Amino acid sequence: MSGLGPLSGFKRNPALRFAALVGPGAAFIVVSLLLPLLSIVVFSFWRTESYELHADWNLDNYRTLLGEAAYRIFFLRSLVTAVLVTLVCVVCGWPVAYFIARHGGRYRLLLVLALAAPFFTGAILRITALQGLLGPIGLINMALSLFGVSDLPKWLVSSRWAMWAVITVSVWQGLGYSMVLFLAGLQNIRKDLYEAAALDGATGWTRFWYITLPLLSPMTFFVLIISIIGSFQVFELVYVMTKAGPSNATNTLVYFIYQNGFSFYQMGTASAAAMVLFLIVLTLTLVQYRLQNRWVHYE
Repeated sequence: MSGLGPLSGFKRNPALRFAALVGPGAAFIVVSLLLPLLSIVVFSFWRTESYELHADWNLDNYRTLLGEAAYRIFFLRSLVTAVLVTLVCVVCGWPVAYFIARHGGRYRLLLVLALAAPFFTGAILRITALQGLLGPIGLINMALSLFGVSDLPKWLVSSRWAMWAVITVSVWQGLGYSMVLFLAGLQNIRKDLYEAAALDGATGWTRFWYITLPLLSPMTFFVLIISIIGSFQVFELVYVMTKAGPSNATNTLVYFIYQNGFSFYQMGTASAAAMVLFLIVLTLTLVQYRLQNRWVHYE
């Protein structure tokens, strides 16, 4: 019975129970997220010299970064990539989900698995397979040659086509995930709303415009947020497929941070670039949250 003393004290003390339940998760967040973020903030104001960080607090890293022409090009490229990938995933994701929900029938699960497979497959395996598809004698060029295309694109070795190949692959792997989320959102819409609207004489387009689209807006908002965040974080595609080549034609903000931090050992510059990227994504997310009251309907 004496062994029950600490246990009974644990049961009677709400603060102790709260610390036991929340403490491990909070410690994990502090160690894995907050401390690295704090170190990046500190390093972004320090000077890097001869592979060493010097605690000279100034804005030189930010001035150097924003004054670098290559960085501005990489920033614009990442912004365009994020806009294109997000638009395609959002605009095309819900029609595909709507088609599968309405006309998938017995093949619904097969269609979902086929479209979502690129997202859930391992990144390295997926990208390696895509290199075979996009190679000079890959399946895509073989298919184009069957249609009489003589000037076949050199997808991964041409400055003209390499970034478009990266964007296409990003859309390919993001579209399936968006479709799954939209499909889940469609299944949560009550069927009796459609039945009541049909009894009132509402057409299919009217039901879609006044029921499906408004009630799907929370999921659309969620997909929009995660697509923007994910599109700015394109790294493994560039690292495996092109190594930012040819001639930096596929270099992006995240790969620029990786190069400066782990190839050139310019931790100050890399940290400043990471902070700029963080502020960009944070600003876009806050703007979306600010605007959601105008078009997101939760009831």
